[in-house]
Amino acid sequence: MIDRRALLAAVPALAACDRFASAQDAPISAPPLKSVSPAPFGTCIQAGHIDDPAWVALARANVSQLTPEWEMKMEYIAADGLNAPYRFDRTDRIVDFAQANGMAVHGHTLIWYSQGGDLVAGLSGAEFDRVFDDYVATVAGHYRGKVRSWDVVNEPITDDGEGMRDCHWSREYGADGYVLRAFEKAKAADPEAVLFLNDYNLENTPRKGAEFLRLVERLLKAGCPLEGIGTQAHLDIEIPPGQITSFIREAARFGLPIHVSELDASLRSEGRIDLRSDRERLAQQTGRVRELAVAFADLPERQRFAFSIWGLRDTDSWLRQGDKDDGKDSPLPFTASGAANPMAAAIASGFQA
Repeated sequence: MIDRRALLAAVPALAACDRFASAQDAPISAPPLKSVSPAPFGTCIQAGHIDDPAWVALARANVSQLTPEWEMKMEYIAADGLNAPYRFDRTDRIVDFAQANGMAVHGHTLIWYSQGGDLVAGLSGAEFDRVFDDYVATVAGHYRGKVRSWDVVNEPITDDGEGMRDCHWSREYGADGYVLRAFEKAKAADPEAVLFLNDYNLENTPRKGAEFLRLVERLLKAGCPLEGIGTQAHLDIEIPPGQITSFIREAARFGLPIHVSELDASLRSEGRIDLRSDRERLAQQTGRVRELAVAFADLPERQRFAFSIWGLRDTDSWLRQGDKDDGKDSPLPFTASGAANPMAAAIASGFQA
């Protein structure tokens, strides 16, 4: 069955790309994104952004929710080790900024497979429990009443979708067990926050998306206080049309709030010769981004939790950091100067479809 909305999505996407390809100095028209979003519109933030007046102005115009990009992760908060106080200085500053500007905060993240191994190295049993439980209780408790929601567990599924990741947490508590324990401790520490399970490539890799949803189903059956689904949406612009919509519809069957939590969409092609024109790559990017925005807007109102991009300006993106950056990728809705990219127009068009 042909999805009329998916078919029509190509029209504004190609129009935006034509403008970009034929006259790159011509302005792209897009309304403030928070003004057209059907839910809080968010972005990630680092504390240093608060010192950038241009970033602050762009955020105030477009954003109603903030996610700390890395300073609320274990690698920063517990960087001084078990015998030192946790570091809340930078994230406190972010939370204060959000409150002063009428923005919500989404906490990111309590337990992640890639962090914390140094804290629990050599520990087991009661000692391991103490570190795990104290970390979740202390961090979630510190921000009780100050954050709207939490990514309680981040990225539990393997890249290929074969199953759960093996990590220091799962080796102590079991593949599902560490997830259950984290949610239970987070709920006790901050009962009012909405608790999310968050992962990436759920739209890009159908096998991984299906495995993630099987985990959601197991957790709910086990009585886990899982209250929301977070899909990062680091989009592969080459995935087939309709694939994003299919995943969002499948995720929606649980009736849980859905957070598009870390949207970006690189124009680069890794590891192969790319013969596509700029226009073709932009058509793919804006088409997939618009499809995501339409699928999100089509959710029941109670399931539209938030729609967050992983950075405002292209130069803020993690995809534009490091030696491999050629300065040409445009994975976010705004240019380095804060002008709208075709992606911004695609998001707005999708919300208003």
